[in-house]
Amino acid sequence: MAKFGIGQAVPRSEDPRLLTGQGSYTDDVTLPGQRYAYFVRSPFAHAELGAIDVSEARAAPGVVAVLTGADMQADGVNAKHSYATVKNRDGSDFVNVPWPGLAQGRVRYVGEAVAMVIAETIGQARDAAELVDVDYETLPAVAATGAAMAPGTPQIWDRAPDNLCFDWEYGEREPARALLDQAAHVVDLTLVNNRVVANSMEGRACNAHHDPETGISRFYVSSQGVHSLRDKLARDIFGIDPDRLQVFTTDVGGGFGMKIFLYPEYIATLYAARKLGCAVKWTAERSEGFVSDDHGRDNITRVRLGLDAEHRFTALFVETTANLGAYLSDFGVFVATAAGNRMLPGLYTLQRVYTNVKGVFTNTQPVDAYRGAGRPEAAFIIERVVDLAAIELGVDPVALRHKNYIPPQAMPFTTATGLVYDSGEFSRNLGEAVERADRAGFEARRAAAAAEGRLRGLGVATYVEACAGGGPEDATITVDRDGSVTILIGTQTNGQGHETAYKQIVAEHLGVEFDRMTMIQGDTTRVATGSGTGGSRSVPVGGASVAEAALKIRDKARVRAADMLEAAAADIVVEDGRFTVIGTDRSVSLAEIAARAEDAVAFAEGGKFTPPAHTFPNGAHVVEVEIDPDTGTVTILRYTVVDDFGNVLNPMMVAGQVHGGVAQGIGQALLEHTVYDADGQLLSGSFMDYAMPRADNLPFLDFKYTVIPCRTNPMGVKGAGEAGCIGAPPAVINAVVDALKPYGITHIDMPATPSAIWQAIRSARPAAAAE
Repeated sequence: MAKFGIGQAVPRSEDPRLLTGQGSYTDDVTLPGQRYAYFVRSPFAHAELGAIDVSEARAAPGVVAVLTGADMQADGVNAKHSYATVKNRDGSDFVNVPWPGLAQGRVRYVGEAVAMVIAETIGQARDAAELVDVDYETLPAVAATGAAMAPGTPQIWDRAPDNLCFDWEYGEREPARALLDQAAHVVDLTLVNNRVVANSMEGRACNAHHDPETGISRFYVSSQGVHSLRDKLARDIFGIDPDRLQVFTTDVGGGFGMKIFLYPEYIATLYAARKLGCAVKWTAERSEGFVSDDHGRDNITRVRLGLDAEHRFTALFVETTANLGAYLSDFGVFVATAAGNRMLPGLYTLQRVYTNVKGVFTNTQPVDAYRGAGRPEAAFIIERVVDLAAIELGVDPVALRHKNYIPPQAMPFTTATGLVYDSGEFSRNLGEAVERADRAGFEARRAAAAAEGRLRGLGVATYVEACAGGGPEDATITVDRDGSVTILIGTQTNGQGHETAYKQIVAEHLGVEFDRMTMIQGDTTRVATGSGTGGSRSVPVGGASVAEAALKIRDKARVRAADMLEAAAADIVVEDGRFTVIGTDRSVSLAEIAARAEDAVAFAEGGKFTPPAHTFPNGAHVVEVEIDPDTGTVTILRYTVVDDFGNVLNPMMVAGQVHGGVAQGIGQALLEHTVYDADGQLLSGSFMDYAMPRADNLPFLDFKYTVIPCRTNPMGVKGAGEAGCIGAPPAVINAVVDALKPYGITHIDMPATPSAIWQAIRSARPAAAAE
């Protein structure tokens, strides 16, 4: 094993720079002649736009321009549309609607950008925005997911009757229904996947500049990948050659899926720079993030699970209403449909799965991918209904899971939704998790808590996700004559530690020290292609490409080393970064080989990996909670995770990803809730009202991983970035429901806040007393 190579818990090489304030984020980018943008946003969820009087704002001190949707329309700037497509059950197309950079004709959610003020300072732009006079004719609004298709509900788009965007299905309806009809027992549950806000530490920001002499625009943006944004902005919005637009992303302080997408503010800012001939910068304030960053989840689902007389699962029948918001974000329709619903079988040997999703428009911020992107929703559905089945049947929820798991000898296994799991030992993971959590001693702990007037519960949940698939990823590695190495790749770190991960792969194959390596990303002028970061694909896909490039360099370096050492290439072995003649002490390093090169660049090789299939990380979560029945407050006492990520590149970074994902999953399960009132006003638009998890809400994690190598990835790795966020919500809610067992409560929706639990207990007490 090479020093700092694959499999070692190497500290992150980027951390000293970031922790000492030497990072460079989009808001740190300052361009010559830069001006500042501020958006006038609609205070109404639904209204016709009348006249927009910008005369007073244009005359305000420092103001360069005030732009509206009419300006953009007159200049031929296109609106954005959904980049994902779905078909309805009858084969017809879904309703795709335009989303302009600035509102045109009507506003459809609170916070929609109506006008853009550009001034010499951000203070001047903000002050002038107060002077923009907008004539709104308010319209009735609908914000609730379950009310979107109700009779008489206000219509958001004329082309979408009943606010229905699509009516999608997967699987065969009648065979699944027939199995339910034949089942010895059917479990029926309606549940909510609550809407959440990403709230990344660094908010969204962009900075645009246009050079009229060259016709080239430069665009800095906090993103999860520059190439897709370049192509969308250039081809779809401005109708220019992508070579005329250069896109850059510097350091990124968190994304969680939310920073993948093309947003109206990016279109408007780039438009302003191109129109005015000066650099224009926009940085979101936290309150803007709540009303303009794409939200996540927001589904209502009815799920029915059929079991035979021996308690084996037969069929799963799922019907979901998915809130898409007022417009369609880039991949929102995909997240609500195929992204997650094909994962509904979970780890189980179901015969049939049928799912129907109705995507609806509402007067709310659009919804798209948030960490896990459909897979957490699917895991919550299957793991909650399995737990409810155990309650209704009076059986052990762990034993019920073991009975229905796909056995390892069945791998590769084709699920009822057509996915092929290549590897996994699901019973082993759950068995280890419950043992580490001391489930055997739990009832004694429950009794002790009850004696002190507290409720104790233990919940288990398992998960599997499809990730690290999609299109190809390219990487290029160069070795300069001085021995320094540069890695160029189109993925984009958002804080996950890609720099360290890729350096470990290079160190493994070439033995280069970390301080001799540099990673280049987020730059369309230097990195030719890239699929960006999302779906836990950077290390499994990007890393495989880096490995291929490194191995090519190693092979060529071996030939040059043989020439230098006067040996046959077949007699050269590579160990600990040295190329050695086998059986001797004669060796050279890569740096010594590179120093002999005639050109400044001694080696330059590319690697490319196209995933043949997804990887399927999986695992088990066990949570022990205590509830104060007088306040409804939940305390998580123990949290145990056993995961299978295949071969692990860096155990320390994997643990960090699991910790962060679990924190977000706990946040959704117990605290986070995006609340709109009946008029579409956001009631939880700040940290005063939107409860983010804090240190005292989170437990210490007992985390362990098993190594079941992936068979569809050359490095044997499986994605790890989203796993914690997928397994945590059902495990936490299962534990809460278990604690509430004395009251006969069998389900509680997320977020299970103290208020919600307190109300559930108070409502159940008369029934409990009657028994």
